[in-house]
Amino acid sequence: MFDHEMRNAAEHVLNVCRQHGLKVATAESCTGGLISATLTAIAGSSDVVDRAFVTYSNEAKRDVIGVPWDIIMKHGAVSEPVATAMALGALMTANVDIAASVTGIAGPGGGSAEKPVGLVYIGVRRKGHDPITERHVFSGDRDGIRRAAAITALALLASLAER
Repeated sequence: MFDHEMRNAAEHVLNVCRQHGLKVATAESCTGGLISATLTAIAGSSDVVDRAFVTYSNEAKRDVIGVPWDIIMKHGAVSEPVATAMALGALMTANVDIAASVTGIAGPGGGSAEKPVGLVYIGVRRKGHDPITERHVFSGDRDGIRRAAAITALALLASLAER
């Protein structure tokens, strides 16, 4: 179901989190659960993965993981502040050690000059560490953008877990 690169990225996250005794949660918008699906495709992942939130709508971001409405209204759902707040919301709601978030425009429509198709913000939070939020503009079709976002999020998750 998942290609070799995705499986390797997920296995790396799981191994690093096991080494450091970390539990993980995800908050996903444009990836629609792809990150958590990749992680849970690996047998035994339940010792690391606690839960996943698919917060596709603005209301879900607010209601499920507590993203402040004023941040969404001021910056838009696809923004650095929202990705940062999503990661914090997942971390706090799930009461885990580390969390990743993704929000973006996977296309083919919905983009603009300011926020083009392929724009994705990825946030990672770990208790006791500074948050990481990155802006990316991925190319390709909808599947390719979502795949690139998931792989990048997994790499960031592993990187922060190793600290």
